[in-house]
Formats: sequence, C-alpha cells, structure tokens
Amino acid sequence: MNWNELLRLPATMLTILAAVVLLLALVQLLAARQHVHRRRHLAASGHVLLMLVLLALGLLAGGLAASLRGYRFLSEEMPVVQIDARILTPQRWALILSWPDGATRQVTLAGDDFQVDAIVLKWKLPAVLAGFPPLYRLDRISGRYDNAQQEMTAQRTVVDFSQAGQGDLLNLRKQLPSWLPEVDTLFGSGVFLPLVDGGHYSVSLMRSGALVARPDEATQQRIGQPLGG
Repeated sequence: MNWNELLRLPATMLTILAAVVLLLALVQLLAARQHVHRRRHLAASGHVLLMLVLLALGLLAGGLAASLRGYRFLSEEMPVVQIDARILTPQRWALILSWPDGATRQVTLAGDDFQVDAIVLKWKLPAVLAGFPPLYRLDRISGRYDNAQQEMTAQRTVVDFSQAGQGDLLNLRKQLPSWLPEVDTLFGSGVFLPLVDGGHYSVSLMRSGALVARPDEATQQRIGQPLGG
C-alpha cells in the first residue's frame, strides 16, 4: 500500500466523523429550540453548549480531513511527456516525444542527456487543498553534455515548444493575469537524465510543481552499464 492509499483511509474516516458530529450538533440545535419554546431555558442552554462543542469538533475533523486530502494531492503526479530514444551516432540521438493527448513529435538532440524544461504556475495553499493542480507549459527540450568543457564548445541542440500548439500546453502568462488572487508563483522547472539507445523515459509534474523524470526498469539497467555494454 502506498502513501496515497494510507492517507486516503484516515481522510475518509475523518470526513464521515465530521458529518456525523455535525448531524448531532443539528439535533442539539433542534432540541434547544424545543426547550426554548417550552420556557426551559436552563435545559436549552445545556443543549446549546453541547451543540457548540459538537460543532467545533465537527469543524476540526473536517479541517483535518481536508488537510490530509491536500497532502495526498501534493504527492500525486500528472504525466507530461513520454520519451523514446534511439542513437544515431555517438552523442547524437533521435527522440520520439509522446504527449498525454496522443500527439507525437520526433526531434534530434546532441549530447549525453536530455533536459526538459517547463513553466509552472503554482496555486496558493487554499486552492491546493481544494484540489487545484498546478498548471504548466512545456517550454523546451535540449541536449546536455556531461562534460562541462564540452557543454561550452560542442554543438548545442534546443527544441522550442513555446509555439508548439499542443493541446495540453498552456500559455500561462496570457491566460492567467498576474493579479489572479489564488496564484502563488510562476517559475521554471527542469529535469535531465542520461540517454541510452532504446531508452524509454516518463516525465511527470508533481502537485508541488516540480518536474520528475524516470527511466523504465530496462532503461535504468542500461544507464548503469558502461558505454557499449
């Protein structure tokens, strides 16, 4: 059982508990009204006091459930792009990019690694706890050399996606003005991994706004092998 499943159980129980406690608070309110109509003010006061206690407990349980729900969202991920790599010549690669909407594109990169960069819009905490996911626009994919000296002198390859027009890409600056109250920040997020021939990689966006890249099991094994192994 993963952490999301573990968190989901107490969140559900707390939600049910909050509903039951708030229902009992409503019962106490109705009882207090009946005692007021019968001029039993002392008994009515007791029911009102109990109602307030139950109301506070219900709100507390509901708040805890919402908090747990929010933390579960923070650990979930949204798929951004799948990458399949094929070597052309040493340090030159053909990549097939596949987006969640089914669109694909083939690009050529030079280097030892691929690097994916995105622009991410992150919401403020109330919106995050309410379940609003971060929004992103895939900005570019580029080749990266392991050797810093080679990075400064060798051929650089960058594929710009700012005008790619993919259905899952958002022009955040135009669509969401800076004064939108629940927007926390707009920032860049990037991730890179070594390229291997026949490699398959998944790039995802966490609810925190961080990009993560993972090779599949076979690719991970090949990354750990020496070149030509």
